[in-house]
Amino acid sequence: MRVLRVVVIIGVVLGGLLVGLDRWAAGYAEDRMAERIQARQGLSGVGVDIHGFPFLTQALSHDLGQVDLKVAGVDVATPDGRTTHLSGLRVAFRGVELNGDYSGGTARSAEGSALVSYADLTAAAQPGVTVAYGGAPGKLKVTASVEFLGRTLSRSVVSTVSLVDAPGGKGGKIVRVRADEVPGEGLPGIESVVRKKTDFDRRIDEGLPSGVRLTGLTSGQAGLELTLGGTNLALAG
Repeated sequence: MRVLRVVVIIGVVLGGLLVGLDRWAAGYAEDRMAERIQARQGLSGVGVDIHGFPFLTQALSHDLGQVDLKVAGVDVATPDGRTTHLSGLRVAFRGVELNGDYSGGTARSAEGSALVSYADLTAAAQPGVTVAYGGAPGKLKVTASVEFLGRTLSRSVVSTVSLVDAPGGKGGKIVRVRADEVPGEGLPGIESVVRKKTDFDRRIDEGLPSGVRLTGLTSGQAGLELTLGGTNLALAG
């Protein structure tokens, strides 16, 4: 009986050591992966979470079930020189097959989300334009100050935000904002003047992690909610 007790105690101790080693190895791999992604793609505030237990058997088989990437914020430069800030970027990479030397890998698929707050969306718009929630999914309230016939006028419009293909046929998506209707109050030409400020396109997917694409969006109380995805994505090791 005493021998059995000793064997059980030794088994518990060894099991605890193995679990501790596995968790240490997983944490080490997560830190190194975060550092490489941060360095190679110029991101900041990167965190990585490797799912599954035990980690060591996954690593030895070069097959990770799921790797989550979290980035506090991403600043995306648009072609016109403006910057759009994406916050709370989260991407889940599934079916990650590691290279033989662990220098990188390929994920079978990915899905995630990010947010563009209305303050950041306003900063990305033209001067004198304010963007807010439009009261329903897919709607924005855009307020603009315009010069018309020597007067400064302020107009608010309800706009539809949508995702369209970028021009040129090279892939990528553009966030498009278009006013549903512009109150003209009988002033000829006022609509075109207002739309020059309230209607705009923004390309915001070029600063996302490599291979991740913008697949959908809607407007919510907190801002523009982005849906992300991708297949066969290359990952830093």
